[in-house]
Amino acid sequence: MTVTSRVGESATVSRDDIERKLREIRGEAGEVAESGRNYAVIAAVATAVAVVAVAYLFGRRKGKKRSTVVEIRRV
Repeated sequence: MTVTSRVGESATVSRDDIERKLREIRGEAGEVAESGRNYAVIAAVATAVAVVAVAYLFGRRKGKKRSTVVEIRRV
């Protein structure tokens, strides 16, 4: 974070000063947004993998419960 100074009555603020400060703020916000975006992508991928794994395991379990065992005996 940068230190701000008080502008006295004799000092003037130019358009370049305002633009420079806005670019600085925008740069900091961009860095924060980029790091947040990376975490969001990682969380989305992890959630998708977890959902697929759970669906696979429950489907496998249900298939084992419903499968019929046929025993053939020769007489």
